[in-house]
Amino acid sequence: MLQDLFTHMSPEDVRLRFFAPMRELSHALASRLSHLECGREMALVAQHDGMTLGVARYSANSDRLSAEFAVAVRSDWHGRGVGHLLMTRLIEIAQQSGIGKLVGLVLHQNKPMLDMCRELGFSIAPEPIDATVLRVRKSLVPG
Repeated sequence: MLQDLFTHMSPEDVRLRFFAPMRELSHALASRLSHLECGREMALVAQHDGMTLGVARYSANSDRLSAEFAVAVRSDWHGRGVGHLLMTRLIEIAQQSGIGKLVGLVLHQNKPMLDMCRELGFSIAPEPIDATVLRVRKSLVPG
């Protein structure tokens, strides 16, 4: 499914997701992304008529105080709410699982992702190590 999703992402969408141009999703990376550590990692896949439309995932630190997240959507399904739906559900699951906050890195040029993060209540700040990247963060602790 991940290989299929990757082949339906434009080179620019791949760069925005993986922060580097990639011609293919290696077997090793696909394997890593699809084999989850129970209790620490979660991945959600959106499908329609046998097509993989998108995936959202998180990987929590061992203390579960925070989890890094990522989302990818087929290029021809952008703007249809797939990413928003996946992220909304991922936030709910992370909160129910006791994760303290979700964090992610987003390239400055990825305006749709930044807009979605703002809409979902993420704070956005510069990443001190890399000026081309913004850090997005959402507390999942009630109150």
